This record gives sequence, C-alpha cells and structure tokens, in this order.
Amino acid sequence: MKHLDRAHILTRIIEAKQQRLQVAKMRVPEAIVKRMAETAKTLPSFREALERPRRVRIIAEVKKASPSKGVLKADLDPAKQATAYAEAGACAVSVVTEEDFFQGDLAWIGKIAETAGLPVLRKDFVYEPFQVYETRATGASAILFIAAILETNELKNLIRIANQLKLDALVEVHDELELGEALEAGASIIGVNNRDLKTFDVDLQTSLRLSKLIPDDRLFVVESGIHEKAHIELLLDAGADAFLIGEHFLTSANPATAIRGLS
Repeated sequence: MKHLDRAHILTRIIEAKQQRLQVAKMRVPEAIVKRMAETAKTLPSFREALERPRRVRIIAEVKKASPSKGVLKADLDPAKQATAYAEAGACAVSVVTEEDFFQGDLAWIGKIAETAGLPVLRKDFVYEPFQVYETRATGASAILFIAAILETNELKNLIRIANQLKLDALVEVHDELELGEALEAGASIIGVNNRDLKTFDVDLQTSLRLSKLIPDDRLFVVESGIHEKAHIELLLDAGADAFLIGEHFLTSANPATAIRGLS
C-alpha cells in the first residue's frame, strides 16, 4: 500500500480494516473463500448496467454513516432501501460495507442482491486478494479499488483477480496523478470522486477537469456532490456515463422521488 500521512483519515480506516481482516482470515481461510468465489453463481453485470441505452444512469448507494456527516439514516433497512432504488429506476446499487467508520456490513450485499435484483458494487477499503474473493463470494457484481491507497502494481494485480472472477472493477481517483495510475493499471471503469479525502470538501470541478483526460473507451462514473438536476446536466455534457449518489438519497424523505427527480 501507499504510505499515507498519520493524520490522514485513510490511515485510520486502513488500520481498523487490517485488524478486522485478520479476524476474518482466522474465521475462514483464504483458500476456502477463494473456492467460494470461483464457484459462486453467475451475477448480473455491473458494466452492462452502465452501458444500457439510458440517458441518466444512477448507481444508488446504501450507506449508514460517514466520517464527515455521522449517521445518515439511523433506521436504515439496507434491503428495503435498495428495493426502493430499483423501483425508482436505479441501474445498480452501491453498498458501503466498512464497519468502523461507515457502520456497514458485508452481509448486506447478499440481501440487497437478492431483493433488489440489480448489480451490486461493494465499496470498501480493499487492498488484499482475500477481500476480492469475499466480495465475489457474497454476491457482489463489482468492487471498488481506491487508487489513493494502492501502488500501481497492487492495483493492477487486484484488477486482474477481479477480472478472473468476472467481478467488474470501479477504480476511484481524486486527481490527475491517481488517474494516470489507474489507467496504467488497466482500469476500464473510472470513478472520479469529487470529495477531497483530507478536507472532505466537495468540488464538481474535479470531475470536469479530469473528464478531459479519461479515454473514450473507459466508462466514467462521477462520485460525490450531486444534489440536483443541474449537476447531472453539467456532467453529462462533460461525458459522464453514470452517477454514484448516496447522501442525497439517504437523507431524503422519499428516496424514489429523489431518484426520479435526477433522472
């Protein structure tokens, strides 16, 4: 992994994740998790969902809390929330499974995949093959890799493993350097996160700036900071293929209405 400043939020998240991963490996050996992943049933394609002929493709997120906003939805029912997203026309569901800072749960993936019937993207802080295997074994169609925490050779290897498991990889970047690393590693789906992970400030100009550097043969997903139709129109003009939106829907009294208002 990349060396991160001790004060960086990612450092604290990764340290917590390392402890949990040790426990997970003791509970179920990697060889067994790998076998489960390799023999798991066929899943709906995340990539194909982002390529369907639809003007606005929304990946709606299930997330209970965040380090910057605290608890977003105290009474969150992950399966119910995802079903509402599906009925409102979302093309896929993103699930934040990190336990300590986002109050997520890996078990949500299977429940959501079964009830919503949409491709599920696992969002977590992934840095080891074990996590890729468990992602596929639990029923996800896609996995998030964060360029900010991975060296290029690590990212390339994780993408290779995901591809072998027929698991689509969404590679998240925040600036030009990370985008270059993602492209070098072979990322075919690029997620531009408009949130600065050091300050938590959100700026849509990040996506507008990086959009000019993303090759036409890669899918371009915009993450964070989308609250209104005008944002969608602005980013569609910049070449966005899909939009990953969470907080706007999770804090809405009616998530389905919120989705339809952006579509």
